Amino acid sequence: MTKPVWGAARLSRLLIGPGMDIGRHGWYNRGVAPGTLSTHVALVPAKGSGTICTETVLRAATSVAAAYMALEEGPRMCTSIVDGDRVGTRIGREVTLVFKPTGGGRPPLPAFTLT
Repeated sequence: MTKPVWGAARLSRLLIGPGMDIGRHGWYNRGVAPGTLSTHVALVPAKGSGTICTETVLRAATSVAAAYMALEEGPRMCTSIVDGDRVGTRIGREVTLVFKPTGGGRPPLPAFTLT
């Protein structure tokens, strides 16, 4: 289930796995549906937008913002806020998906920018 997810990330696409029996999406992707453990799941592209549910900004020489995002499709994912004024990070702010390179031939990681 993870190989297609990381292949899509290399193309700057985020795949999420809906439980086909209940119509709810899940993140992280796994071979069972959230809540029911049904194996009737499929991967679909996420729209790439959402809102901040929780956040924390670590202020040091370089500030880092970590947050849980509620994707438009419903699931929440823990990730980081990048490319912008992290001081403006607030619960309820809209965010847009971006992919940040990791180097070493590894796939990029999903992150978000403030909208």
